[in-house]
Amino acid sequence: MERDILEILKSYDLKISDAEVKANVKTIVDRDYKSLYTVENLKKNFSLIDLTTLNSTDTHAKAKSFADNVNNFQNDFDMPNVAAICVYPYQVPTLNENLKAEGVRIASVAGVFPSSQSYVEVKALECKMAVEKGANDIDIVISIGAFLEGHYQTVFDEIAIQKEACGDAHLKVILETGELKTAENIRKASILAMEAGADFIKTSTGKVPVNATLEAAYIMTQAITEYYEKAGRMVGFKPAGGISTAKDAIEFYAISKNNLGEAWLNNKWSRIGASSLANSLLTEIHKLETGEEKEIKYF
Repeated sequence: MERDILEILKSYDLKISDAEVKANVKTIVDRDYKSLYTVENLKKNFSLIDLTTLNSTDTHAKAKSFADNVNNFQNDFDMPNVAAICVYPYQVPTLNENLKAEGVRIASVAGVFPSSQSYVEVKALECKMAVEKGANDIDIVISIGAFLEGHYQTVFDEIAIQKEACGDAHLKVILETGELKTAENIRKASILAMEAGADFIKTSTGKVPVNATLEAAYIMTQAITEYYEKAGRMVGFKPAGGISTAKDAIEFYAISKNNLGEAWLNNKWSRIGASSLANSLLTEIHKLETGEEKEIKYF
């Protein structure tokens, strides 16, 4: 039987103040940032990274190079590896053939990323094919236009259809929070995505002017906690887009730690979508461990 998302949303208090969110974020970061900025937490954040390349110029050679770098990762600081490599569906077979590093997953965007502007049958087929080619995680984008027009049932149904197409793979649902504009919209989209079956909710594609913000992270992690209390099902959180420094990573980590708690602070339930963050974290860890200012490159 089809679930009515409008009825489901009525069971949640969707009112949320943008000003209050901003104030709460400042309080958390001001209070916790300094104590959380440790080598241990920088290493943990490295282990949350979905190492990402999503360019129209991506080639099989580049995907293989990413896999080779992950396979050959060695360090002197007892570092974990990244959580996953994230690519377009066309590069999934290359990763499936070349990625050998233990525990590192293959993630693929799908569902006509980044616009989500197509027929749901096309979106579902792309999800299904990416999984068949070897993807463990699928990242899709909600139909933002439909959401902004108030067609919440359409958005809900499309997520549910793509979730089914993913089979056993994890589905990460991108809200594109920078385009949703308001705290209330972000909260509503978060709940809608989780109720539709999302295994993770994710801030952004990295393809729009405003991507991951601490305020969006606060709203989404707060929604995850409330959903967990209602449904008893854990849902992961992934900020993505513009997170490039150790400072950025620890600020987002502070929000997650405050709103979600320790149970979520591992790469089963937390990820970071990034392309340059790995190098930044390695450089900062090297500096804190040795006192030496030296750029360390992961790739």
